[in-house]
Amino acid sequence: MTVFRWILGVLAAFFAIGAIFGLGLYIAFESQLWLERARRFRHWIFVLLLFWFNVEVWGRVIWTIWRWGK
Repeated sequence: MTVFRWILGVLAAFFAIGAIFGLGLYIAFESQLWLERARRFRHWIFVLLLFWFNVEVWGRVIWTIWRWGK
């Protein structure tokens, strides 16, 4: 599970850097394209966060049911 957290953390960090970079370019050049890309990166961060949360919760549920049966 630790490897899973690290992979999602690194992906989220890359998306966060992309979102900040895109927002900076939007502020500097007022390009709507970069604002849209920054928003898209932000949405991917939320998707990763929700995916991580679901895996953590349902992983615990499955682990509890598995151990309960023994």
